[in-house]
Amino acid sequence: MQNNLPKQFVKVHGKEIIIHTIEKFLSCQKNLQLIIAVHEDYLKHTATLLEHNDLFDVTVVKGGNTRYQSVKNALQVINDAAAIVGIHDAARPCVNAGTIERCYSVAREKGNAVPAINLNESIREVKTDHSKALNRSDYKIIQTPQCFRVSEIKKAFELPYNETFTDDASVLEANGGIINLVEGNEENIKITFQKDLLMAKIFLENE
Repeated sequence: MQNNLPKQFVKVHGKEIIIHTIEKFLSCQKNLQLIIAVHEDYLKHTATLLEHNDLFDVTVVKGGNTRYQSVKNALQVINDAAAIVGIHDAARPCVNAGTIERCYSVAREKGNAVPAINLNESIREVKTDHSKALNRSDYKIIQTPQCFRVSEIKKAFELPYNETFTDDASVLEANGGIINLVEGNEENIKITFQKDLLMAKIFLENE
């Protein structure tokens, strides 16, 4: 991102990305217990930011060296095994209410739900000496929030860390879980590069 602060603390339209993201969830899930896992260097910065935005009921926990460890740390403070937890990237402020509500609703019914969108580009599988075309309808782009029954995702996170754990759904799947895909929204991009920030500014401005 070529920025001194982590991307979730970059301001868009006068407000930090993480605050935009939090407000999306609060606008459609009124009784959420909010938990943020953050690098220890930014614990104080995060606490100050939350206080400045009158977000006093948010639990902040120290993140780990990997996404896996950060999520595991956050899960430890949830006591209700029957609850549904939605695990979301702070740098996805353009998630819409429909995606959030679908994920929580299906997870309540089936135990988990993961948002996905279709691929719009042609794709090829690349080998060492050649490539071949693939049917893009057989593949999906995966987003967050990824929602799970707490008891099931906590059990999955007892597995030893593996580099194949690219998201939370892959952890549950490694523990024998069957993932339920639901419709995501195209605007729900993960801000990673400068071009993503420009797109997010446009999406947030037109909401």
